Amino acid sequence: MVVQIHTGEFFYISPEGGVLNGPGAFWVAIFNSLFRCAVLLFVMISGYFLFPVKDELPTFFRKKFTRVLFPFLIWCVIYAIYQFMRGNADLSATLINILHIPVNYGTQVGHLWYVYMLLGIYLFAPVISPWLQTAPKQQIRFYLIVWAITMTIPYIHLVFPEIWGECFWNKTPMLYYFSGFLGFAVLGFYIKRFHAQKSKGDYLLGFILLLLGYAITAYIFASRLNTAKSIPELELSWGYDTINVAMLALGFFMLIKNLTFRNPNSWFARLIEDISLKSYGIYLLHIIVLNTTYSLMISWINGQEYLFPLISLVTFVSSYLVIKLISYLPGSKYITR
Repeated sequence: MVVQIHTGEFFYISPEGGVLNGPGAFWVAIFNSLFRCAVLLFVMISGYFLFPVKDELPTFFRKKFTRVLFPFLIWCVIYAIYQFMRGNADLSATLINILHIPVNYGTQVGHLWYVYMLLGIYLFAPVISPWLQTAPKQQIRFYLIVWAITMTIPYIHLVFPEIWGECFWNKTPMLYYFSGFLGFAVLGFYIKRFHAQKSKGDYLLGFILLLLGYAITAYIFASRLNTAKSIPELELSWGYDTINVAMLALGFFMLIKNLTFRNPNSWFARLIEDISLKSYGIYLLHIIVLNTTYSLMISWINGQEYLFPLISLVTFVSSYLVIKLISYLPGSKYITR
């Protein structure tokens, strides 16, 4: 899903960073609006398995940060070198980018933002875990309701640019402490604690939320293609802090939360498990593979932009195979997972 999102960027973002309303942009609205919840789904799944935190603080942080931080730092260096090899930075800028890694990324590779968000959730997890474990259902539900209200703010801002204490000297207005990605982790745990069993009602709710969330997300994106002056303006309905994308994520989650393999030892089940184990490495690598795949395939699909998901499919499979090969090397866990 994430690879598909990043593939679509070639078709609505110009090389200069502006809005590219070409023939592919409409198909981006159709395909990628459905997958915009990819990151949020992962955060919900993380919350489902992360809480309650049972390890002691040092053990918990050692496990989580070793698995996430070491590969991240290595790939920051790799991307700095990659930009140098592509001619986007000279040697001096590359060295500066590497030294800049403790501050932010180390080079402008946008998909690495996700790692910082994930580390932030890990840092806060031991703080909120005791409350989640013992809080009554209505308390967690209250938090989630207020959190959902914060996801209407991007649309409220279209009418009222500043609300509930917002101003240039106050970056933490009234509902600030209820907002953000943490809510998706809490939502994942809430479902685990109170809605883990199979239910026809859950499936129906999931389908309705998925359909409605997708319709809102795709319609707003497509309707702004002719008027948006910037990418942030165009991507209003794609924001991770919007209620419609949250509906998409929750809808997907409700539909898949009880899926199991009839035969856990089948080749397909083992393949999915292997992909899951290598998903972090695939995520870190895929931009390099995507740039190459796009340059090789774009001439083939020109005039048939609706086929652009094939680029993402080839990118995903190729990234998996590369990470699979790397996984056989000594110490590969510091690169692939």
